[in-house]
Amino acid sequence: MISLYRFREKIDIFIVSALFLVIVFFLWAFMVLILYRWLTWAATPLVRIGLCLRRWRGLEDVARFRERLGYPSAARPSGKVIWCHAASVGEAVSLLRLIVRMHDAAPAATFVLTTGTVTAAQTVRSRLPPYALHQYVPVDLAASVRRFLDHWRPELAVWIESELWPNTLAALRARNIPCILLNARMSERSFRHWSFVKGFVRQMLSGFCLCLAQTEADRARFAALGATSAKCVGNLKYAAAPLPCDAALLDVLKTQTKGRPVWLMASSHPGEEALALRLHEQVSHEKKNLLTIIAPRHPSRGDDIVALIEKTNLSYARRSKNKPIKAETDVYLADTMGEMGLFYALSPVTVVGGSFAGTGGHNPIEPAQLGSVVLFGPSMENFSEIAAEFLHAGAAMAFEDEVSLAKALGRLFSDDTERAALAKAARLLAERKGSIMDAILAEIAPWLKDKIS
Repeated sequence: MISLYRFREKIDIFIVSALFLVIVFFLWAFMVLILYRWLTWAATPLVRIGLCLRRWRGLEDVARFRERLGYPSAARPSGKVIWCHAASVGEAVSLLRLIVRMHDAAPAATFVLTTGTVTAAQTVRSRLPPYALHQYVPVDLAASVRRFLDHWRPELAVWIESELWPNTLAALRARNIPCILLNARMSERSFRHWSFVKGFVRQMLSGFCLCLAQTEADRARFAALGATSAKCVGNLKYAAAPLPCDAALLDVLKTQTKGRPVWLMASSHPGEEALALRLHEQVSHEKKNLLTIIAPRHPSRGDDIVALIEKTNLSYARRSKNKPIKAETDVYLADTMGEMGLFYALSPVTVVGGSFAGTGGHNPIEPAQLGSVVLFGPSMENFSEIAAEFLHAGAAMAFEDEVSLAKALGRLFSDDTERAALAKAARLLAERKGSIMDAILAEIAPWLKDKIS
Protein backbone atom coordinates (compact mmCIF):
# COMPACT_ATOMS: atom_id res chain seq x y z
CA MET A 1 0.00 0.00 0.00
CA ILE A 2 2.83 2.38 0.87
CA SER A 3 4.66 1.67 -2.37
CA LEU A 4 1.42 2.20 -4.34
CA TYR A 5 0.81 5.46 -2.50
CA ARG A 6 4.34 6.65 -3.26
CA PHE A 7 3.94 5.65 -6.91
CA ARG A 8 0.74 7.69 -7.17
CA GLU A 9 2.48 10.55 -5.39
CA LYS A 10 5.30 10.49 -7.95
CA ILE A 11 2.77 10.42 -10.79
CA ASP A 12 0.99 13.44 -9.29
CA ILE A 13 4.29 15.30 -8.92
CA PHE A 14 5.19 14.46 -12.52
CA ILE A 15 1.83 15.73 -13.82
CA VAL A 16 2.05 18.93 -11.79
CA SER A 17 5.64 19.49 -12.95
CA ALA A 18 4.69 18.90 -16.57
CA LEU A 19 1.78 21.33 -16.32
CA PHE A 20 4.05 23.87 -14.68
CA LEU A 21 6.58 23.57 -17.52
CA VAL A 22 3.83 23.94 -20.12
CA ILE A 23 2.53 27.07 -18.37
CA VAL A 24 6.07 28.51 -18.13
CA PHE A 25 6.63 27.70 -21.82
CA PHE A 26 3.55 29.59 -22.96
CA LEU A 27 4.12 32.46 -20.54
CA TRP A 28 7.68 32.80 -21.85
CA ALA A 29 6.44 32.84 -25.45
CA PHE A 30 3.76 35.37 -24.54
CA MET A 31 6.21 37.57 -22.64
CA VAL A 32 8.71 37.58 -25.54
CA LEU A 33 5.94 38.66 -27.92
CA ILE A 34 4.82 41.39 -25.50
CA LEU A 35 8.44 42.51 -25.14
CA TYR A 36 8.85 42.60 -28.94
CA ARG A 37 5.67 44.64 -29.33
CA TRP A 38 6.74 47.06 -26.62
CA LEU A 39 10.24 47.44 -28.06
CA THR A 40 8.94 48.06 -31.59
CA TRP A 41 6.47 50.62 -30.22
CA ALA A 42 9.23 52.35 -28.26
CA ALA A 43 11.54 52.25 -31.26
CA THR A 44 8.98 53.78 -33.65
CA PRO A 45 10.83 57.13 -33.86
CA LEU A 46 14.09 55.28 -34.59
CA VAL A 47 12.39 53.17 -37.27
CA ARG A 48 11.04 56.32 -38.92
CA ILE A 49 14.50 57.90 -38.81
CA GLY A 50 15.96 54.74 -40.32
CA LEU A 51 13.42 54.84 -43.15
CA CYS A 52 14.21 58.51 -43.77
CA LEU A 53 17.91 57.68 -43.97
CA ARG A 54 17.14 54.91 -46.48
CA ARG A 55 15.09 57.40 -48.48
CA TRP A 56 18.00 59.85 -48.45
CA ARG A 57 20.30 57.08 -49.73
CA GLY A 58 17.91 56.25 -52.56
CA LEU A 59 16.79 52.94 -51.02
CA GLU A 60 13.17 54.04 -50.53
CA ASP A 61 10.62 55.37 -53.02
CA VAL A 62 10.27 59.08 -52.27
CA ALA A 63 6.90 59.43 -54.01
CA ARG A 64 5.39 56.46 -52.17
CA PHE A 65 7.26 56.64 -48.90
CA ARG A 66 4.11 56.68 -46.74
CA GLU A 67 3.21 53.16 -47.92
CA ARG A 68 6.04 51.89 -45.71
CA LEU A 69 4.10 53.24 -42.74
CA GLY A 70 0.90 51.50 -43.81
CA TYR A 71 -0.79 54.41 -45.59
CA PRO A 72 -2.26 53.12 -48.89
CA SER A 73 -1.75 54.93 -52.18
CA ALA A 74 -4.55 53.14 -54.00
CA ALA A 75 -8.21 52.41 -53.34
CA ARG A 76 -9.22 48.92 -52.30
CA PRO A 77 -10.96 47.16 -55.18
CA SER A 78 -14.38 45.67 -54.63
CA GLY A 79 -14.53 41.96 -54.04
CA LYS A 80 -11.99 39.68 -52.41
CA VAL A 81 -8.29 40.45 -52.04
CA ILE A 82 -5.27 38.17 -51.77
CA TRP A 83 -2.19 39.77 -50.26
CA CYS A 84 1.05 38.42 -51.77
CA HIS A 85 4.39 39.50 -50.36
CA ALA A 86 7.93 39.14 -51.68
CA ALA A 87 10.91 40.82 -50.04
CA SER A 88 13.00 41.62 -53.11
CA VAL A 89 13.50 41.14 -56.85
CA GLY A 90 13.96 37.37 -57.18
CA GLU A 91 11.06 36.57 -54.88
CA ALA A 92 8.79 39.08 -56.63
CA VAL A 93 9.54 37.60 -60.04
CA SER A 94 8.76 34.13 -58.69
CA LEU A 95 5.43 35.36 -57.31
CA LEU A 96 4.32 37.02 -60.55
CA ARG A 97 3.87 33.74 -62.36
CA LEU A 98 2.16 32.21 -59.32
CA ILE A 99 -0.27 35.14 -59.21
CA VAL A 100 -1.27 34.40 -62.80
CA ARG A 101 -1.89 30.76 -61.94
CA MET A 102 -3.78 31.64 -58.73
CA HIS A 103 -5.97 33.99 -60.74
CA ASP A 104 -6.91 31.08 -63.01
CA ALA A 105 -8.15 29.28 -59.88
CA ALA A 106 -9.74 32.40 -58.33
CA PRO A 107 -10.66 34.74 -61.22
CA ALA A 108 -12.76 37.06 -59.05
CA ALA A 109 -9.88 37.97 -56.74
CA THR A 110 -7.60 41.00 -56.85
CA PHE A 111 -3.97 40.54 -55.84
CA VAL A 112 -2.04 43.11 -53.82
CA LEU A 113 1.66 42.41 -54.30
CA THR A 114 3.96 44.03 -51.75
CA THR A 115 7.74 44.29 -51.87
CA GLY A 116 10.29 45.93 -49.62
CA THR A 117 12.78 47.31 -52.14
CA VAL A 118 12.67 49.94 -54.86
CA THR A 119 14.42 47.57 -57.26
CA ALA A 120 11.71 44.95 -56.85
CA ALA A 121 8.96 47.52 -57.29
CA GLN A 122 10.45 48.78 -60.53
CA THR A 123 10.99 45.24 -61.78
CA VAL A 124 7.35 44.21 -61.33
CA ARG A 125 5.80 47.53 -62.37
CA SER A 126 5.56 46.71 -66.07
CA ARG A 127 4.80 43.03 -65.50
CA LEU A 128 1.77 43.21 -63.23
CA PRO A 129 -1.39 41.71 -64.75
CA PRO A 130 -4.54 43.91 -64.77
CA TYR A 131 -5.98 42.11 -61.75
CA ALA A 132 -2.96 42.93 -59.54
CA LEU A 133 -1.49 46.08 -58.03
CA HIS A 134 1.69 46.90 -56.16
CA GLN A 135 2.25 48.47 -52.75
CA TYR A 136 5.32 48.75 -50.55
CA VAL A 137 5.10 46.50 -47.52
CA PRO A 138 4.58 48.28 -44.18
CA VAL A 139 7.32 48.02 -41.58
CA ASP A 140 6.54 45.66 -38.71
CA LEU A 141 5.14 48.31 -36.38
CA ALA A 142 1.71 47.55 -34.91
CA ALA A 143 0.19 50.86 -36.07
CA SER A 144 1.56 50.53 -39.62
CA VAL A 145 0.35 46.95 -39.95
CA ARG A 146 -3.07 47.89 -38.58
CA ARG A 147 -3.46 50.68 -41.15
CA PHE A 148 -2.48 48.33 -43.96
CA LEU A 149 -4.86 45.55 -42.93
CA ASP A 150 -7.72 47.95 -42.14
CA HIS A 151 -7.57 49.27 -45.68
CA TRP A 152 -6.93 46.16 -47.78
CA ARG A 153 -8.82 43.59 -45.63
CA PRO A 154 -7.33 40.53 -47.38
CA GLU A 155 -9.06 37.16 -47.25
CA LEU A 156 -5.75 35.32 -47.65
CA ALA A 157 -2.05 36.19 -47.31
CA VAL A 158 0.70 34.46 -49.30
CA TRP A 159 4.28 35.23 -48.28
CA ILE A 160 7.44 33.95 -49.87
CA GLU A 161 10.79 32.84 -48.42
CA SER A 162 11.99 33.91 -44.95
CA GLU A 163 9.81 36.87 -44.04
CA LEU A 164 8.87 36.40 -40.36
CA TRP A 165 7.32 39.49 -38.77
CA PRO A 166 5.86 38.95 -35.29
CA ASN A 167 3.52 41.98 -35.23
CA THR A 168 2.18 41.32 -38.72
CA LEU A 169 1.63 37.62 -38.10
CA ALA A 170 -0.07 38.35 -34.78
CA ALA A 171 -2.37 40.86 -36.51
CA LEU A 172 -3.27 38.36 -39.23
CA ARG A 173 -3.99 35.70 -36.63
CA ALA A 174 -6.14 38.09 -34.58
CA ARG A 175 -8.23 38.82 -37.69
CA ASN A 176 -8.49 35.12 -38.65
CA ILE A 177 -6.74 35.76 -41.97
CA PRO A 178 -4.97 32.55 -43.06
CA CYS A 179 -1.36 33.01 -44.12
CA ILE A 180 0.68 30.67 -46.34
CA LEU A 181 4.48 30.72 -46.39
CA LEU A 182 5.90 29.61 -49.74
CA ASN A 183 9.47 28.73 -50.69
CA ALA A 184 10.32 28.93 -47.01
CA ARG A 185 14.02 29.12 -46.30
CA MET A 186 15.88 28.94 -43.00
CA SER A 187 19.63 28.64 -42.68
CA GLU A 188 21.24 26.53 -39.97
CA ARG A 189 22.48 29.75 -38.37
CA SER A 190 18.99 31.27 -38.26
CA PHE A 191 17.62 28.01 -36.87
CA ARG A 192 20.11 28.10 -34.00
CA HIS A 193 19.19 31.70 -33.21
CA TRP A 194 15.43 31.06 -33.29
CA SER A 195 15.90 27.98 -31.09
CA PHE A 196 16.79 30.23 -28.14
CA VAL A 197 13.22 31.57 -28.20
CA LYS A 198 11.49 28.43 -29.38
CA GLY A 199 8.22 29.15 -27.59
CA PHE A 200 8.06 32.59 -29.16
CA VAL A 201 8.82 31.36 -32.67
CA ARG A 202 6.36 28.47 -32.28
CA GLN A 203 3.64 30.98 -31.47
CA MET A 204 4.71 33.12 -34.43
CA LEU A 205 4.79 30.19 -36.88
CA SER A 206 1.32 29.17 -35.76
CA GLY A 207 0.16 32.10 -37.87
CA PHE A 208 0.92 30.05 -40.99
CA CYS A 209 -1.71 27.56 -42.02
CA LEU A 210 0.72 26.05 -44.54
CA CYS A 211 4.50 26.19 -44.84
CA LEU A 212 6.05 24.96 -48.10
CA ALA A 213 9.82 24.79 -47.75
CA GLN A 214 12.46 25.00 -50.47
CA THR A 215 14.37 21.93 -49.31
CA GLU A 216 13.90 18.99 -46.99
CA ALA A 217 16.44 20.55 -44.61
CA ASP A 218 14.41 23.78 -44.52
CA ARG A 219 11.23 21.78 -43.89
CA ALA A 220 12.84 19.95 -40.98
CA ARG A 221 14.00 23.22 -39.39
CA PHE A 222 10.58 24.85 -39.68
CA ALA A 223 8.90 21.71 -38.31
CA ALA A 224 11.33 21.58 -35.39
CA LEU A 225 10.43 25.18 -34.53
CA GLY A 226 6.71 24.44 -34.55
CA ALA A 227 5.39 24.99 -38.08
CA THR A 228 2.33 22.73 -38.09
CA SER A 229 1.96 22.04 -41.81
CA ALA A 230 5.55 22.07 -43.07
CA LYS A 231 6.10 20.33 -46.41
CA CYS A 232 8.72 20.34 -49.16
CA VAL A 233 7.61 20.42 -52.80
CA GLY A 234 10.64 22.15 -54.36
CA ASN A 235 11.93 25.61 -55.09
CA LEU A 236 9.45 28.09 -56.58
CA LYS A 237 12.28 30.00 -58.26
CA TYR A 238 12.52 27.25 -60.87
CA ALA A 239 8.95 28.03 -61.87
CA ALA A 240 9.51 31.76 -62.41
CA ALA A 241 9.17 33.05 -65.96
CA PRO A 242 12.39 34.29 -67.59
CA LEU A 243 13.20 37.90 -66.87
CA PRO A 244 11.81 40.25 -69.54
CA CYS A 245 14.09 41.29 -72.37
CA ASP A 246 13.24 44.04 -74.84
CA ALA A 247 14.02 42.53 -78.26
CA ALA A 248 14.62 45.90 -79.93
CA LEU A 249 17.08 47.01 -77.24
CA LEU A 250 18.82 43.64 -77.39
CA ASP A 251 19.31 44.02 -81.15
CA VAL A 252 20.86 47.46 -80.59
CA LEU A 253 23.31 46.15 -78.00
CA LYS A 254 24.15 43.09 -80.07
CA THR A 255 25.02 45.36 -82.97
CA GLN A 256 27.24 47.47 -80.69
CA THR A 257 29.04 44.38 -79.32
CA LYS A 258 29.17 42.29 -82.49
CA GLY A 259 32.22 40.05 -82.67
CA ARG A 260 33.33 40.81 -79.11
CA PRO A 261 33.59 38.38 -76.16
CA VAL A 262 31.14 39.66 -73.54
CA TRP A 263 30.72 38.67 -69.92
CA LEU A 264 28.51 39.98 -67.14
CA MET A 265 29.11 40.53 -63.44
CA ALA A 266 25.45 40.33 -62.37
CA SER A 267 23.93 41.83 -59.20
CA SER A 268 27.34 42.80 -57.86
CA HIS A 269 28.01 43.91 -54.31
CA PRO A 270 30.81 46.16 -52.95
CA GLY A 271 34.16 44.53 -53.68
CA GLU A 272 32.89 42.58 -56.67
CA GLU A 273 33.11 45.53 -59.04
CA ALA A 274 36.82 45.83 -58.24
CA LEU A 275 37.09 42.07 -58.83
CA ALA A 276 35.41 42.46 -62.23
CA LEU A 277 37.88 45.17 -63.21
CA ARG A 278 40.85 43.00 -62.22
CA LEU A 279 39.39 40.08 -64.14
CA HIS A 280 38.99 42.27 -67.19
CA GLU A 281 42.62 43.31 -67.08
CA GLN A 282 43.78 39.70 -66.72
CA VAL A 283 41.56 38.17 -69.42
CA SER A 284 42.01 41.04 -71.88
CA HIS A 285 45.69 40.14 -72.29
CA GLU A 286 44.46 37.27 -74.48
CA LYS A 287 41.08 38.71 -75.52
CA LYS A 288 42.00 42.20 -76.67
CA ASN A 289 38.41 43.24 -77.48
CA LEU A 290 36.86 41.88 -74.27
CA LEU A 291 33.78 43.71 -72.95
CA THR A 292 32.94 43.52 -69.25
CA ILE A 293 29.40 44.44 -68.17
CA ILE A 294 28.86 45.33 -64.52
CA ALA A 295 25.23 45.34 -63.31
CA PRO A 296 25.23 46.33 -59.61
CA ARG A 297 22.61 44.89 -57.30
CA HIS A 298 21.81 48.45 -56.27
CA PRO A 299 22.07 50.81 -59.27
CA SER A 300 22.19 53.77 -56.88
CA ARG A 301 25.84 52.81 -56.29
CA GLY A 302 26.65 53.82 -59.88
CA ASP A 303 28.73 56.87 -58.92
CA ASP A 304 30.86 54.81 -56.54
CA ILE A 305 31.55 52.25 -59.26
CA VAL A 306 32.46 54.98 -61.74
CA ALA A 307 35.00 56.26 -59.22
CA LEU A 308 36.54 52.76 -59.13
CA ILE A 309 36.71 52.49 -62.91
CA GLU A 310 38.31 55.92 -63.23
CA LYS A 311 41.19 54.76 -61.04
CA THR A 312 42.11 52.31 -63.83
CA ASN A 313 43.11 52.84 -67.45
CA LEU A 314 39.87 51.28 -68.66
CA SER A 315 37.36 53.19 -70.74
CA TYR A 316 33.69 52.88 -69.83
CA ALA A 317 30.16 53.73 -70.88
CA ARG A 318 27.29 54.23 -68.47
CA ARG A 319 23.84 53.02 -69.39
CA SER A 320 22.02 55.36 -67.00
CA LYS A 321 23.56 58.23 -69.00
CA ASN A 322 22.40 56.67 -72.32
CA LYS A 323 25.98 56.20 -73.51
CA PRO A 324 26.45 53.63 -76.30
CA ILE A 325 28.98 50.82 -76.30
CA LYS A 326 31.80 51.78 -78.65
CA ALA A 327 34.67 49.75 -80.03
CA GLU A 328 37.01 51.24 -77.43
CA THR A 329 34.65 50.64 -74.48
CA ASP A 330 36.17 48.21 -71.98
CA VAL A 331 33.49 48.33 -69.28
CA TYR A 332 29.76 48.90 -69.63
CA LEU A 333 28.13 49.99 -66.37
CA ALA A 334 24.52 48.75 -66.44
CA ASP A 335 23.27 50.93 -63.60
CA THR A 336 19.57 50.86 -64.48
CA MET A 337 16.51 49.17 -63.02
CA GLY A 338 14.55 46.30 -64.51
CA GLU A 339 16.93 45.41 -67.36
CA MET A 340 18.78 42.41 -65.97
CA GLY A 341 17.07 40.11 -68.46
CA LEU A 342 18.48 42.23 -71.28
CA PHE A 343 22.04 41.81 -70.02
CA TYR A 344 21.68 38.08 -69.36
CA ALA A 345 20.49 37.63 -72.95
CA LEU A 346 23.35 39.75 -74.27
CA SER A 347 26.13 38.05 -72.28
CA PRO A 348 27.31 34.53 -73.19
CA VAL A 349 28.87 34.22 -69.72
CA THR A 350 27.54 35.44 -66.36
CA VAL A 351 29.30 35.57 -63.00
CA VAL A 352 26.67 35.52 -60.24
CA GLY A 353 27.11 38.46 -57.89
CA GLY A 354 27.11 38.11 -54.13
CA SER A 355 28.99 34.83 -54.45
CA PHE A 356 32.40 36.53 -54.09
CA ALA A 357 31.25 39.19 -51.61
CA GLY A 358 30.19 36.74 -48.90
CA THR A 359 26.54 37.76 -49.08
CA GLY A 360 25.18 34.34 -50.08
CA GLY A 361 24.90 34.79 -53.84
CA HIS A 362 21.97 35.42 -56.15
CA ASN A 363 19.68 33.35 -58.35
CA PRO A 364 21.60 31.26 -60.96
CA ILE A 365 18.34 30.22 -62.64
CA GLU A 366 17.79 33.66 -64.19
CA PRO A 367 20.89 33.69 -66.44
CA ALA A 368 20.38 30.01 -67.23
CA GLN A 369 16.86 30.65 -68.58
CA LEU A 370 18.24 33.22 -71.03
CA GLY A 371 21.10 31.09 -72.36
CA SER A 372 24.05 32.47 -70.40
CA VAL A 373 26.75 30.26 -68.89
CA VAL A 374 26.59 30.35 -65.07
CA LEU A 375 29.71 30.88 -62.96
CA PHE A 376 29.77 31.62 -59.24
CA GLY A 377 32.07 31.92 -56.28
CA PRO A 378 32.27 30.15 -52.90
CA SER A 379 29.40 32.01 -51.20
CA MET A 380 26.09 30.63 -52.49
CA GLU A 381 24.36 29.97 -49.15
CA ASN A 382 21.15 31.67 -50.25
CA PHE A 383 20.83 29.19 -53.13
CA SER A 384 22.82 26.26 -51.79
CA GLU A 385 20.55 23.49 -53.10
CA ILE A 386 20.07 25.14 -56.50
CA ALA A 387 23.83 25.72 -56.81
CA ALA A 388 24.47 22.06 -55.95
CA GLU A 389 21.91 20.92 -58.55
CA PHE A 390 23.53 23.11 -61.20
CA LEU A 391 26.98 21.73 -60.44
CA HIS A 392 25.74 18.13 -60.38
CA ALA A 393 24.07 18.59 -63.78
CA GLY A 394 27.18 20.13 -65.32
CA ALA A 395 25.19 23.35 -65.73
CA ALA A 396 27.52 25.71 -63.83
CA MET A 397 31.08 26.14 -62.62
CA ALA A 398 32.18 27.16 -59.12
CA PHE A 399 35.42 28.93 -58.18
CA GLU A 400 37.22 29.63 -54.93
CA ASP A 401 39.38 32.53 -56.13
CA GLU A 402 39.78 35.03 -58.94
CA VAL A 403 42.84 33.34 -60.43
CA SER A 404 40.88 30.20 -61.35
CA LEU A 405 37.91 32.31 -62.43
CA ALA A 406 40.10 34.39 -64.76
CA LYS A 407 41.52 31.24 -66.35
CA ALA A 408 38.01 29.83 -66.86
CA LEU A 409 36.76 33.06 -68.48
CA GLY A 410 39.66 33.03 -70.92
CA ARG A 411 39.10 29.35 -71.74
CA LEU A 412 35.35 29.76 -72.26
CA PHE A 413 35.89 32.53 -74.78
CA SER A 414 38.34 30.31 -76.64
CA ASP A 415 36.23 27.13 -76.52
CA ASP A 416 32.82 27.60 -78.11
CA THR A 417 31.95 23.92 -77.58
CA GLU A 418 32.43 24.00 -73.80
CA ARG A 419 30.57 27.29 -73.52
CA ALA A 420 27.61 26.01 -75.56
CA ALA A 421 27.45 22.75 -73.56
CA LEU A 422 27.33 24.61 -70.23
CA ALA A 423 24.66 27.01 -71.45
CA LYS A 424 22.51 24.17 -72.83
CA ALA A 425 22.78 22.11 -69.63
CA ALA A 426 21.76 25.12 -67.54
CA ARG A 427 18.77 25.94 -69.73
CA LEU A 428 17.54 22.32 -69.76
CA LEU A 429 17.84 22.04 -65.97
CA ALA A 430 15.79 25.21 -65.48
CA GLU A 431 13.12 23.96 -67.91
CA ARG A 432 12.92 20.50 -66.31
CA LYS A 433 12.33 21.94 -62.85
CA GLY A 434 9.57 24.27 -64.04
CA SER A 435 6.83 21.75 -63.19
CA ILE A 436 7.22 22.63 -59.49
CA MET A 437 4.54 25.28 -59.99
CA ASP A 438 1.86 22.60 -60.39
CA ALA A 439 2.83 20.96 -57.10
CA ILE A 440 2.70 24.29 -55.26
CA LEU A 441 -0.71 25.13 -56.71
CA ALA A 442 -2.06 21.75 -55.67
CA GLU A 443 -1.08 22.51 -52.07
CA ILE A 444 -2.62 25.98 -51.90
CA ALA A 445 -5.74 25.20 -53.99
CA PRO A 446 -7.88 24.23 -50.94
CA TRP A 447 -7.25 27.65 -49.35
CA LEU A 448 -8.11 29.46 -52.56
CA LYS A 449 -11.33 27.46 -52.85
CA ASP A 450 -12.28 27.98 -49.22
CA LYS A 451 -11.55 31.71 -48.96
CA ILE A 452 -11.91 33.10 -52.45
CA SER A 453 -14.34 31.08 -54.53
